[in-house]
Amino acid sequence: MSYFIKSLVITLSLLLSTTVFAGNTSYYGSKFHGKRTASGSIFNMNSLTAAHKTLPFGTKVQVTNKKTKQSVIVNITDRGPFIKGRILDLSKAAAGQINCELCTTTMKILSYGDGKYRME
Repeated sequence: MSYFIKSLVITLSLLLSTTVFAGNTSYYGSKFHGKRTASGSIFNMNSLTAAHKTLPFGTKVQVTNKKTKQSVIVNITDRGPFIKGRILDLSKAAAGQINCELCTTTMKILSYGDGKYRME
């Protein structure tokens, strides 16, 4: 099954099911700062963004640290994480707002993006 079809199936199943998910979350920062993301935008570790494997670009997600109960709203602009068992990679700024270097979070989808590639 191609990556595109697999992503489409997962995204459609997410749309038809609950919008709250839990899993391990990490962050990425200075190594990628200033580089182009999978959505075409330039990664800024100081903005409130995140990487997810299949959600459409532009999707708004509320991420809550299960331990501290702190929340942040992020925009999906990149693909990842690429480490097994993780569901989300936050920008350094977003991770800092919820005190998360590597933590367990819940992820609530607030709105779905259009998934378009944006050259900025």
